[in-house]
Amino acid sequence: MGIRQELLFKIRSTELVKNDLPKKASSYFGENTFSIPTMKKHISKKTFDAFTAWLEEGKQISLSQANEIAEAMKEWAIAKGATYYTHWFQPMTGLTAEKHDSFVSPTGPGKAMEEFSGNKLIQGEPDASSFPSGGIRATFEARGYTAWDPSSPAFIIESKLGKTLCIPTIFISYHGEALDKKLPLLRSDEALNKAASGLLMLFGHKKVKKVFSTCGPEQEYFLIDRNYYNLRQDLLMCGRTLVGAPSPKGQQLEDQYFGTIKERVLNFMFEVAEEAYKLGIPLKTRHNEVAPHQYEFAPVFEESNIAADHNQLLMELMKKIALRHNLVCLLHEKPFAGINGSGKHLNWSLADDKGNNLLNPGETPEDNLQFLAVLVAVLRAVYLHSDVLRASVALAGNEHRLGANEAPPAIISVFLGEQLNGILDKIEKGDKTNVSKRDIIDLGIARLPKFNKDTTDRNRTSPFAFTGTKFEFRALGSSQNISTPITVVNTIIADSLTYVTEEIKKNSKGKDLNTAALKVIARIIKETKNIRFEGNNYSEEWVKEAKKRGLPNFASTVESLEALSKEKNIILFEKYKVFSKEELIARHHIWIHLYNLTLEIEANTLNEMVNASIVPAGYEYQNLLANNLNKLTRLKKEAGLELEEKAYDDLKKHLTEVTAKIYYVRHNTASMAELLRKAESVNAEERAKLYFDELKPLMEHIRRHADALECVVSDEHWDLPKYREMLFVK
Repeated sequence: MGIRQELLFKIRSTELVKNDLPKKASSYFGENTFSIPTMKKHISKKTFDAFTAWLEEGKQISLSQANEIAEAMKEWAIAKGATYYTHWFQPMTGLTAEKHDSFVSPTGPGKAMEEFSGNKLIQGEPDASSFPSGGIRATFEARGYTAWDPSSPAFIIESKLGKTLCIPTIFISYHGEALDKKLPLLRSDEALNKAASGLLMLFGHKKVKKVFSTCGPEQEYFLIDRNYYNLRQDLLMCGRTLVGAPSPKGQQLEDQYFGTIKERVLNFMFEVAEEAYKLGIPLKTRHNEVAPHQYEFAPVFEESNIAADHNQLLMELMKKIALRHNLVCLLHEKPFAGINGSGKHLNWSLADDKGNNLLNPGETPEDNLQFLAVLVAVLRAVYLHSDVLRASVALAGNEHRLGANEAPPAIISVFLGEQLNGILDKIEKGDKTNVSKRDIIDLGIARLPKFNKDTTDRNRTSPFAFTGTKFEFRALGSSQNISTPITVVNTIIADSLTYVTEEIKKNSKGKDLNTAALKVIARIIKETKNIRFEGNNYSEEWVKEAKKRGLPNFASTVESLEALSKEKNIILFEKYKVFSKEELIARHHIWIHLYNLTLEIEANTLNEMVNASIVPAGYEYQNLLANNLNKLTRLKKEAGLELEEKAYDDLKKHLTEVTAKIYYVRHNTASMAELLRKAESVNAEERAKLYFDELKPLMEHIRRHADALECVVSDEHWDLPKYREMLFVK
């Protein structure tokens, strides 16, 4: 019996102790967060008013007020059992980072006390030397700074033996450049606030103080038994299988989707929800996804900055809690070839401080007109900047998923639905020079409120779809930090909102505002018509049609990331102070570098698997066949064993096929090693192109022959866990 077979008998659910939590989740929701209501209870009214003014108007609090908040935060955290604190930040690796410091400070021989000052709350100084900077700082400059983000509440992370206070922060270089994903997001929200507020003022909403983007990211993931994970070098090193033959049953029957959740998985989901609720993460939905052992969590909408922090926290919780259940949570975009991969649908909308959704058509013609102005601003943004939108979701894992009939293609287009498209077409064709409320109603705009009630089917093939009071950006990868896509969406829409506002102002001089607005809306509808597509984004016809329309189609990460260095995009992001030229180019370099490293790790892991697992298993089986053939040949010759020639020839043919498969695996692996050596002599961008054009196809060649070998080698000789076990053994 092989290692794999022995393991199969050991797979079982973990015995769990039920958490002693109150029955009502609302009673402990957010208990581990230093939220605004919690802060209000622990500090003076004067300091609390100053803090809220900082959040709403940008008026910096004083050092004494920072000290008061820090003291309150420390006392709250210590009362909950925390002994350490950390500035929690999001470097450009896409993960989170933290350096822990104790509250304890010596006060004399054998004495200590807990301390935490406003200075320590507001600023930290982690070593920045090992974080990617893309040339923003010299390699000998190690200093970086973390700075408190007061808009995202501090929280407590629990482990079995202790608790840590985590303070969300930005991460900057010595000279102030953004070394993280949070600071550009905060900048983009400020740009969006200014642009959207200007449009609302134009439509008479003078009391609105703040406009902000809101998000609700749907998080897909896989779960597999930890024992299988530990036997697969590819899952351990790369998060995805580099070899593995499809199971006879995959997702063909679609019996997993929305099916009954198995108890072992349900226990995991319950614990994730409990931990998430304590951190104030508003998880709402959980269900089985299409592929076997694939699942999804979805939260309620929140302000984008908090939604981004919560999504990073959720991914960390899922990975940590899975291990407690002897499971492993896989967040790679395509962990198993041949079945659906995992994405992260980013639901995005706009709201103001009065509780209004700017993408809600409203109840009156005036509201409809405002909605249409926002809508065409989004269309214009996506039309003009689809290249940088595509770049925001460019990473190695997503190359396996985009356009694979489970995710939108790399061509960015917008789906609006039949009714809304009809209204836009009607407005585009209108030739009125003066428009009254009655005319607006006649144009069909007043029927827009009905659009709130699912008047059109969802288009799952569209990368950027209007789904009723929100847009759904469906091209994100499941492992991705959502901050960068949100930053890009916010910035390009801020630019278009500014443009729409200025155009309406220009056209309304001496004229009716409604008439001017409708004229501008009609023109933008016409100018952006090419970005709208209602059909099947997977079809070959759409690829040809998109090319005719001039829409870009970037299949590779390296090709799509070129958008970050284009002059027009540099001008755009500098105009709204979201990225400087240096920060954008740095990100281009960093993400190319990370792409190359990912492919190199995968290639080297595959090389090891071939030489340590696949070929030896093939040789063992080849030897078994050869010995069997040799014995039969000898018996045929020496003992006169009568063999049917066809059976004898079939045995020889099988040995020949196995030998050929082993040869092709070894031959292509040697070619892969040579290609990696060749890549060392070219620059990072050329290397990325070489990896996409040559290395990835070569790795697929190796996989194809290795998988063919897996299908004929006996179970006894094949130690790598198979798809039919990893994806179907509960």
